Amino acid sequence: MASATGTAKPDGPQGRSRKPSRFRWLPGSRLGRLIVVLNVLGLAILITGALVLNELRRGLVNARIDSLTTQGELMATIIDQAATEGEPEPSMDPTFANRIVLQMLANPRTQRARLFDAKGRLVADSQWVADRVERRVLPPARRPGEPPPFSFDVRRLLPKPSPAEVRAELAAEVRQAMSGRQVADLRAGDDGRRVVSVSIPIQHVQDVLGVLTLEANDVDQIIARERAALIPFILIAIGVTLSSSLLLNRLIAQPVRRLSRAADSVRLSRARAISLPDLARRDDELGDLTRSLEDMTHALSERMDAIERFAADVAHEIRNPLTSLRSAVETLDLVKDPAARERLFGILKNDVQRLDRLVTDISNASRLDAELSRDQPKRIDMERLIFDVVALYQATAKPGDVAVKFEPPGGLEAPAVVGREGPLSQVFRNLIDNARSFSPRGGEVVVGLAKVRNTVVATVADSGPGIPPENLETIFERFYTSRPKGAAFGGNSGLGLSIARQIAEAHGGTLRAANRQWPDGSIGGAMFILTLPEAQG
Repeated sequence: MASATGTAKPDGPQGRSRKPSRFRWLPGSRLGRLIVVLNVLGLAILITGALVLNELRRGLVNARIDSLTTQGELMATIIDQAATEGEPEPSMDPTFANRIVLQMLANPRTQRARLFDAKGRLVADSQWVADRVERRVLPPARRPGEPPPFSFDVRRLLPKPSPAEVRAELAAEVRQAMSGRQVADLRAGDDGRRVVSVSIPIQHVQDVLGVLTLEANDVDQIIARERAALIPFILIAIGVTLSSSLLLNRLIAQPVRRLSRAADSVRLSRARAISLPDLARRDDELGDLTRSLEDMTHALSERMDAIERFAADVAHEIRNPLTSLRSAVETLDLVKDPAARERLFGILKNDVQRLDRLVTDISNASRLDAELSRDQPKRIDMERLIFDVVALYQATAKPGDVAVKFEPPGGLEAPAVVGREGPLSQVFRNLIDNARSFSPRGGEVVVGLAKVRNTVVATVADSGPGIPPENLETIFERFYTSRPKGAAFGGNSGLGLSIARQIAEAHGGTLRAANRQWPDGSIGGAMFILTLPEAQG
């Protein structure tokens, strides 16, 4: 039966399958897309409202300009026909034109008409003779000492033009109209409010006799209506932003806090696992994070259990040779017979060798994970690797030792794998040492290599008694040993095969045991079969 060592079977949990994220019409992660959509939604509502109301404002202003232009053209035509005199140099009668202006305009409350002569002088104004009193609604009466009610007018934040600036804008508009073309624009009125202004030249044939300017001061009312219409969009945008903020707090901030508290609980209470099943069912990054944390803590828990079992097995294995050593030392002073003392010295020597071998293998097993994570995988020529290992045994062989032989593959292309050369060399050394310990004196250990489809298969066969069928898996357990008949006590620690299988699985391969069969059905020895993925490219 083979001197077997067991290896800890992979204890790490199988990673839970990740559900594919849906709605990949936006780049980034699922939560990232959700954050972008929810925050842009409120902004989109405001932008849409602003664009719609901007079009509405432009339409209202244009409609007001069209209305004033129609009225102004009619009035300018009447003035040209009724208040123009003189040939061949015509002139405008200001008095008659003033009467026509006042009669045609009828003094609407929101409009003002002014008439300028050919030199740009104001000759008529609808406000001069308008029998109109400006009315304003007074605020409610306040008690003595009571502060005025709060009111906010955005116009207070805007700079108010000076009277000189207002007159300059009006003069510039009149000068443009004197060139013979109509002018329509938004500008400041005498009271600082914005007005829609239309200036129409009064022409007789080609001569410009004056300019008629019509103003409508209801622009602020139009803008006020726009602002009032924008309020629903603002409220909707605020509602969407607040809702999205609360939703993001519930979907992200609160679960992250729960994960943090669960991690602290694991740390403070020395728990072995973290469990948040409701978060693990989520189909987003937080669900992935929760499942990863659960898998990580589960793997750490299993690793801690494996370390505890390993420590208990080590203590048990070391206790046996120590007990034997103590008994031999206590008996040594009582034994006077030289032959008996020689036998006790032999026991002491064997126990020391056993402890040395055991400590060495335990050290190798404890450093294995670090070595596997430190070395970078590279392409390895398996034929060269096995040839170098076998050549070392052949070079150090003594008369009567079990011979080690390598049978290379017959193909032209050498089998290659991707892995770490040091650990893979250790696999073959452990397998060869185990095979030599179970082979009879003068026997032979044969190492074979072949390619099977996309895998590389290496075999180590001995000429010993074979392995009982019920122990084909047991031999890979830690500290499992079964000395062959006549083998020296303490020559096997029970860790070699365990380490070999652990290295094989770390390289994505397998290691199993079988028995060689002779044609007559008898067992011709044990065989260990190592299978590794072939290097691609």
